[in-house]
Amino acid sequence: MAPFPRAMFARAILGLSILSSAVAFNGGFPYGSEKVRGVNLGGWLVLEPWITPSLFDDTGNAGIVDEWTYGSLQSLTVAEEALTNHWNTWITESDFAAIAAAGLNHVRLPIGYWAFEVGPGEPYIQGQLPYLQKAITWATQNNLKLIIDLHGAPGSQNGFDNSGHRISFPGWHSNATNVQRTDTIIKQIASMVADNYENVPIIAPLNEPAGFDGDAVLSVVRQYWYDSFGNIRYPFGSAQQSNTVELIHDAFQPLSYWDGVLTYPDYEGVAMDTHIYTIFSQAEVEMTQAQHISTVCAKQSSLSSFDLWTIVGEWTPAATDCATYLNGRGIGSRYDGTYPGSTFVGSCTGLTGSASTFSSSYKTFLRQFWEAQVISYEKGQGWIQWTWKAENADEWTYQAGLANGWIPQNPTDLIYPNICG
Repeated sequence: MAPFPRAMFARAILGLSILSSAVAFNGGFPYGSEKVRGVNLGGWLVLEPWITPSLFDDTGNAGIVDEWTYGSLQSLTVAEEALTNHWNTWITESDFAAIAAAGLNHVRLPIGYWAFEVGPGEPYIQGQLPYLQKAITWATQNNLKLIIDLHGAPGSQNGFDNSGHRISFPGWHSNATNVQRTDTIIKQIASMVADNYENVPIIAPLNEPAGFDGDAVLSVVRQYWYDSFGNIRYPFGSAQQSNTVELIHDAFQPLSYWDGVLTYPDYEGVAMDTHIYTIFSQAEVEMTQAQHISTVCAKQSSLSSFDLWTIVGEWTPAATDCATYLNGRGIGSRYDGTYPGSTFVGSCTGLTGSASTFSSSYKTFLRQFWEAQVISYEKGQGWIQWTWKAENADEWTYQAGLANGWIPQNPTDLIYPNICG
């Protein structure tokens, strides 16, 4: 049975008709008529070992694999100094200027719950919020729309290192206090930007919850999306609506799973975030280059027909999982057979790291694969590539793609416009 949409109940007791959302939505960007073209600021306010391996290698402790262990397995003074330096240097105002100069209109900024609140026994180091404020300022000054994305929740919503805590099974959904804490943080974020929707038009209340773990997760996620609608769209403590969009994630389910959830006319100002990668299974890393391209081209129909604005909020031109630590610090790659249980496909040499090691034919493929994805994802509402920069994985980054020619200086300047046939 579908959960009762508490947000609708809240609106009813405020004396609102549920059809009041039929009033034209006035967001901070013309979603539905203009395409989202953007990039993620990965690895800045939420650490990821594969994006900044030096931060982890420099600790000299192989047990430091995520932000949780970064704060718990080394000197607090050392960790705080390293993180502050990282926050000050990894993304600066010049990055926002470069992103705008590349013809993009959105940036998605991952941030963890611990930036807002740390509970007893949680070893996270705080200090991220001033950089969130800087990001809002820099985005505004460069005419970019900023998406605030809650990337890590209490208990971890997926067990991935990018949730802040790499664990064998996520704990967010199974503890009501975790969910309540997350609701409180979303209310705080929504209140912070409610009057600044023109520059911060979207809040994503939770990145990649582990729907692949079944109904116990999905039922909690579904209710959380409804509750987040109330928290994001009604942040003023009254019947007044905000103009902030709620961006829900598909929780690794087909878009069709979410048919009828938070849809117009009962709800408005809701968009769907789906992440499309073709590298995180043995079958996918065994695909040929042509199969990678045809796989993303085949996404066009579902993206164009879904009943919410659909944004591909993460994707990559990379066609292997070769990047160092991509699957986790100390964990190998499926492609070269070093990942537990995987089967060797080929050598990672020349497929990851510095673009100076990439062959011209590989760069041509990266351009073709990039264009196939841009073309396909613009059949929906648009796209946000993961990620802007990385220390040693040029095949992933928008910055390196611009510098080395597989990403055009204008994202509409395509040389393979018929790549999808």
